[in-house]
Amino acid sequence: MEQVALRDVRSYPRLELELEAGLVLVTGRNGAGKTNLLEAVHLATQGLSFRTRQDGQIVRRGAEEALARVSGSRGAVAVESEVRISTREPKRIRWNGAALASAEELRSRLHALAFTPDRLAVVKGGPATRRAYFDRVLARTLPARADVPTAYAAALGQRNAALRRVAAGVSDASALEPWTNQVVALAEQLVEARMRVLELLAPAFAERAGELGLESASLGYDADPPSRTALDERLPRDLERGTTGLGPHLDEIRILAGDRDLRTYGSQGEQRMAVLSLLLAESEVLADQVGVPPLLLLDDALSELDADRRRVLSDRLGASGQTLVTATGAEALPLAPAQLLVVTPGSIESG
Repeated sequence: MEQVALRDVRSYPRLELELEAGLVLVTGRNGAGKTNLLEAVHLATQGLSFRTRQDGQIVRRGAEEALARVSGSRGAVAVESEVRISTREPKRIRWNGAALASAEELRSRLHALAFTPDRLAVVKGGPATRRAYFDRVLARTLPARADVPTAYAAALGQRNAALRRVAAGVSDASALEPWTNQVVALAEQLVEARMRVLELLAPAFAERAGELGLESASLGYDADPPSRTALDERLPRDLERGTTGLGPHLDEIRILAGDRDLRTYGSQGEQRMAVLSLLLAESEVLADQVGVPPLLLLDDALSELDADRRRVLSDRLGASGQTLVTATGAEALPLAPAQLLVVTPGSIESG
């Protein structure tokens, strides 16, 4: 990414910004608009915000439309991405001047990974949060299987609806048959795809975590897709509850340091290191797959890390392609960035 143009995106009425390759440090006091800048870049490259799914919240207060545009190069190929959000019309996305049908299509062409403090929920949150996170990683790293989690969720929803109809006496038990068969087939595909994703991430995750001082880090997923026999055996309970009680929608993915599950036995600092290590691991996997590292957007990633770990992380980020990191002051970064940006409300200047 070389240029960013924003108009009426949250904090910025209008902004034209040139970015250097490498590690870009974005500084400013709390509330100045650092996170909003990263959010706008994420919008322009991924078609959505990392903070909200309500597009109207991205538009600057008092405005009716917001525009985020980035241009630069992907390897040796020049690219430009533009996302326009209106409070009155559907979102419009353009890639090199041509309209795209969806944000998913944009994300298939341009990768960007974000860290925010609330991403610690990947480790400290419940199993559903981890499943959702790794299924998003699945979509990025195994694009041919990107629709498997969605297809499984749709079949599961249909089976649950059929269970409730059968239990209410308004449908025959035979109505369950096609949905049960789909759930069994798609569950097997989903478990296999998740295992493949964890295999891809595990080596780099362990190495990056070890560099940050989180020793013997690993990912655990001991899941078996439900068989048709198993689902048939628990049918009475599923009918009573109106939901399917077996399947990968209930699986746990564990993030470990040695034999410690970091959800329960990890400090907040260790949980932060684990999430950052996952991001770095995915970045390496994507770089190996497509030959170009993804854009990294890290909001307040350096806090709660001691000086040694900040240096290790900064060195790694400096070698990872283009990265934008926010901090309240330049002293948070223990090396000289390729570019220093100072944010004040509504504007950005080179430091």
